Amino acid sequence: MFSPGHDLRAFLARLERDGDLRHVPVPVDPYLEVAEIVTRVVRQQGPALVFDQVVGSEMPLVMNLFGTQSRMARALGVDHLDEIGTRIAALISPDLPSGVAGLRAGLARVANLRTVPPRRVRRAPVQEVVLRGADVDLGLLPGIQAWPQDGGIFLNLGLTHTRHPQTGARNLGMYRLQQHDERTLGLHWQIHKDSNAHHVVAERLGQRLPVAIAFGAPPAVTYAASAPLPAEIDEYLFAGFLAGHRIEMVDAVTVPLQVPAQAQVVVEGWVEPGVRIPEGPFGDHTGFYTPVEPFPAVTVECMTMVANPVFQSIVVGRPPAEDGPIGKATERIFLPLVRMAVPDIVDLDLPVAGVFHNAAIVSIDKRFPKHAQKVMNAIWGTGLLSLTKLVVVVDADCDVHDYAEVAWRAFGNVDYAHDLLAVIGPVDHLDHASYQQFWGGKVGIDATAKLPSEGYGRGWPSMIVSDPAVATRVQTRWKEYGLS
Repeated sequence: MFSPGHDLRAFLARLERDGDLRHVPVPVDPYLEVAEIVTRVVRQQGPALVFDQVVGSEMPLVMNLFGTQSRMARALGVDHLDEIGTRIAALISPDLPSGVAGLRAGLARVANLRTVPPRRVRRAPVQEVVLRGADVDLGLLPGIQAWPQDGGIFLNLGLTHTRHPQTGARNLGMYRLQQHDERTLGLHWQIHKDSNAHHVVAERLGQRLPVAIAFGAPPAVTYAASAPLPAEIDEYLFAGFLAGHRIEMVDAVTVPLQVPAQAQVVVEGWVEPGVRIPEGPFGDHTGFYTPVEPFPAVTVECMTMVANPVFQSIVVGRPPAEDGPIGKATERIFLPLVRMAVPDIVDLDLPVAGVFHNAAIVSIDKRFPKHAQKVMNAIWGTGLLSLTKLVVVVDADCDVHDYAEVAWRAFGNVDYAHDLLAVIGPVDHLDHASYQQFWGGKVGIDATAKLPSEGYGRGWPSMIVSDPAVATRVQTRWKEYGLS
């Protein structure tokens, strides 16, 4: 079994042995052509890809590493993503409180395991080659332009390290990075993100902010950068939990930060206070271009890398895309923790078509009037689930992952005059549908069976189901009918 704390090359070797990786041996243009190839392969549930000859760069480019749920699970060292959620559930129950306090306590318990804090090393493979000053050139990296109206080259899947200027708390986040020139990267950290909070404090103090961005880190670290952890939970502790061992980190060369020792490439630099550069447009995971907005940028002072690096990136866009399985990993891994915050939830599905923040389907074991509405409001008060625009609540006997079943209940078993809850609240920074940025309308649909105590006086009918004995008899005789 692959350990998700091992380096990227070890995972590539595992995929190659499994027959789940293909090399593209011919020259490929990073302008649109790479993305077109990757998008087609993702939609076919195809293999991970290594582009051996990206025009303009000597580095091989790794794409579609997490493009299927099976590959995402293997990247995290398991056969099925639910296995990690089961491990978390075993750690956090039954003695922790419920609600948001329980959620945070559960995460803290996971993070404080003695075997998983990161381990500092003095030397690291990622610093075998060091480029400083005039030798720094972001053009050495095989960055791509994925979509025709993109503002240029974007280096996606970079793991951005910052620290709080006052507390020193570290944050690891995943933000898109626009390559403005050979030494400048735009930082699209959004209003709800912790790195943005660090930058706000630094600017208020008139300080520049150190930044280090790693590419091609061990899979556990790459996933942890995307995980919706509270600010007080260190992503490297969580990565160590996923990996089952301590993640090695090394001091950066020119900034007061630590970076993953087993990464392939690291860029280091500073964000000056008050500086903004127009960033975008960018074809995002919403399936639409996000507009040009002013964002901070890091001036790169140093690049470090292994002797013969490979570069990892990702194409995002209208689903299906490679970030879909990453989102599904979060759904399954964090379900036990979400259930601590909202104990009423039996199961949860975040549809890929809902692009992370737009929709959630939850099942509950309904016990009292307006129970579904209670759960809707609890979801809107829990972490980044607060950005969810549509919540569909179904009964526990409904499989939330069976969209036909969910649609049958939500489309046909709802009186929208009584079973619809409309509210206003925060929405994702990238949401283009809201009439103003950062907040907008949301709705909850109560697709559960209705109770007399909810004002439903007609007597909720029984659902049509097959007779179990007849169904079993037919199943055993199916071949006799000549229908198999």
